Amino acid sequence: MILTRRSLLAVPVAALALLSLAVGVWLGDASIIGLAVAGALLTVTTFRAAGISTFLRIFATVFAVEYVVFGLVFLAGRGGLWPAEFADFVPPSSLPVTVGIFGILVYLISFIPVIRTITRIADPFFESNAVSDVRLWPLGVFRMMERRFATAVLVSLVLINQAQVAINVRLSFFNRDWFNAIQNKDAAAFWSLLLTVFAFWATIFVVSAIVEYVIQSLLTIRWRRWLTDHYVGAWLGGSAHYRMALTGIGADNPDQRIAVDIDQFITRTYGFSVTLLSQVSTLVSFSIILWAISASFTIPGTEIAVPGFLFWVALGYALLGTTITHLIGRSLIPLYFNQQRYEADFRFTLARMREYGEQIALLDGEPVEQRLAMGRFGEVVRNFLQIVNLRKKLMAFTSAYGQISTIIPYVVAAPFYFAGRVQLGVLTQTAGAFARVEGSLSFFVDYYVNLADYKAVIDRLTTFDAAIATAHALGTKPPRIEVETEPGRDLRIGELALDLPDGRTIVRTEGLVFRPGETTLLTGPSGSGKSTLFRAIAGVWPFGVGRIAAPAAASMMLLPQRPYIPIGSLRGAVTYPGAADAYDEAAIREALRLARLPHLADKLDAEENWAQRLSGGEQQRLAVARALLAKPDWLFLDEATAALDERTEEAIYRMLAERLPDTTIVSIGHRSTLAAFHERRIDMRAGAGGLFTPVDQRAPVAAQ
Repeated sequence: MILTRRSLLAVPVAALALLSLAVGVWLGDASIIGLAVAGALLTVTTFRAAGISTFLRIFATVFAVEYVVFGLVFLAGRGGLWPAEFADFVPPSSLPVTVGIFGILVYLISFIPVIRTITRIADPFFESNAVSDVRLWPLGVFRMMERRFATAVLVSLVLINQAQVAINVRLSFFNRDWFNAIQNKDAAAFWSLLLTVFAFWATIFVVSAIVEYVIQSLLTIRWRRWLTDHYVGAWLGGSAHYRMALTGIGADNPDQRIAVDIDQFITRTYGFSVTLLSQVSTLVSFSIILWAISASFTIPGTEIAVPGFLFWVALGYALLGTTITHLIGRSLIPLYFNQQRYEADFRFTLARMREYGEQIALLDGEPVEQRLAMGRFGEVVRNFLQIVNLRKKLMAFTSAYGQISTIIPYVVAAPFYFAGRVQLGVLTQTAGAFARVEGSLSFFVDYYVNLADYKAVIDRLTTFDAAIATAHALGTKPPRIEVETEPGRDLRIGELALDLPDGRTIVRTEGLVFRPGETTLLTGPSGSGKSTLFRAIAGVWPFGVGRIAAPAAASMMLLPQRPYIPIGSLRGAVTYPGAADAYDEAAIREALRLARLPHLADKLDAEENWAQRLSGGEQQRLAVARALLAKPDWLFLDEATAALDERTEEAIYRMLAERLPDTTIVSIGHRSTLAAFHERRIDMRAGAGGLFTPVDQRAPVAAQ
């Protein structure tokens, strides 16, 4: 076997396992031999952990290191090599065995399908090589890789969590001794335990909780920022958002999935992983206490002794509760999935009303929109009531379950207390340990609703991932539309067939050439594929087969009939998609003046929803101002002046010809007046089978 850097940790684990085996056999100590057995299994999983999820590997690494550290301290204590003044810090053999078992379990759960799904979403953040600033008090600001920061923070949180479990164990023994002091009326012991033991460990616990909250918050917000940027990039990259809209592939409301589901995924992934670790640690720690306390307990009403009787009672009770909880609540997962979708649909409907407020008002469409909105909200209500009905049943059971669980340990242990076989402190410690063990075993019962909601979040992000992947895959495998660059100045379209998303071919051409400096008008009936041809030239249309060769190093710009106007400053709207400071103010003002928008020149820094403030014609002229700033080599106008009157349209075309003499303009339009501003005309003519073909014909000489 070849050891990699990630599997080197298996070497010290194996060494400790061999040492434990030798010492255990020599001393005839079964607990040390058990330490060796756990180490042998952990060696295998640690070596193979290099191939599991990065997120889970962090936990596996922590447990392997703890196994080595705690195991060495334990062996040193047993061998008399540990300083006597630190004897209280020697762990029992159960501690390194426990963390070893944790490491083994982490490896095993990595193969569970739902865990694999979770880690596929979580891992990229913990593998990121991005470098960013980190501000940690009192260390100040420093730069480091995101994955190193994430790993360090997660390890810190795991260690803090384990320390808190250890403090709870220590306070359990304080509770026993304190109540014994009360029973014995030992005031000195009462106050000594309260002021020296409880005050000290309780203070540390509170401080650790605050530190944990701050570090956890820092991790989750940075994780959310990274994952949000990752998903937004994947959604927008390669025009996936546009292709998803074209095909309608299964990912409703991507805004909700990015804004809400990512936040919930991060919060719950961290919460459940660390909470589950805490519950398992608590289970092991307090099971040992509960087992020791009830080692000689008998079944009530009999003399039959059952070692660890209360542990088995807690285990059976928790398994019964878990089974019933799942049977009642298993339908919650699809209900939560649908609830998020219905809520997002309702929000989207309201957002559309705001966006198209003017059009709705002009058509007196408010009653229709109200019915539509309330119809969407009705779906929210119906699904919500189904959730309420199911949670009502689940709550009835879990509440009764929780109430009964508090009295079970007292009922079982009380006869031994009344018989004088245990003291009050032992009775209270028994109840506390039982509650901890039963609570850990009942994790599934207590968190079932949250787990169901979490699973719905995972499903929504998983389907979003799949939809993005499908969109990116469109048009990537031959036969496809090949958009390439080649030497020369002509824009050449070879044999090309353009399809609609449903597979129907709409445009076919045997060859078409656009020459630089030659203004061209593309005409034809609506639905003849004119805009589709433009989008294929732009490289965003994925349906079809053929070849488009663009001139190398030539810049292109396409202005659609309805331009996109981002919310924000007018300056940013004019310079889009460039940065707001990409052009000097004088150039922006001049572009607005030439586009016949001089009244906007003094509002460059005004923050508005300009898509609502500007008329359709003003929006189209603002897009023209963008072209004046960008000065592309090729400018495609897809009915980009259709909202203008003929005189303004004429002025815009004359201005573009004058101000952009090196730009070749290709237009789509229906007005006959447009022919006067173009040297060449191409008609989309219908042929057999509903196919349209571009046919070249000369237009009148451009007006002087």
